[in-house]
Amino acid sequence: MLIRAAVALVFGAVTIFWAVPSVHVLAWSVGLYLLATSAAVWMSRALPVAVAVVVALGGVGALVTQSDEGVAVSAMLALLVLGLLEVVHGLRKRDVLARDWLVSGVISVGTAVLLPFFTSLGAHALLGVAGGGAIISGVLWILSGLTLRHEAKTAAAGPAQPSAPGASPEAVN
Repeated sequence: MLIRAAVALVFGAVTIFWAVPSVHVLAWSVGLYLLATSAAVWMSRALPVAVAVVVALGGVGALVTQSDEGVAVSAMLALLVLGLLEVVHGLRKRDVLARDWLVSGVISVGTAVLLPFFTSLGAHALLGVAGGGAIISGVLWILSGLTLRHEAKTAAAGPAQPSAPGASPEAVN
């Protein structure tokens, strides 16, 4: 999760600070973002491998087309598949991450649905939409990952021990 968050936040930062991106910047940044996201999804082992493959193909499509339309369609399809399967995963699972999967899926689907409407506005607009979705999901996944890490450390420490002989655990808490 933290790797996926880092990928999304780095991509989001690129989209914010690149003032006048060309179509080549759009294609390379979105393509590399989708490839890195694919690797992070694959490493998480939470979703089927086919999802990572589709997202990777979207990244390759963005790199190969080198056009506003090609990048928008490639990213739209990749994010739509990723988002829909995250929503399904969130609905099926009843674990601590179920809501995070749902939210991440809605963000990905929302980004995918918006991309075609901004194609005619060029690379800057497409990077803004894709980067906005990436930043929101990156913040979500970094909070989820850090929360899980904190909870794991707390659980590994075990229950609090009474501070004085004969003191009850309720007295300590």
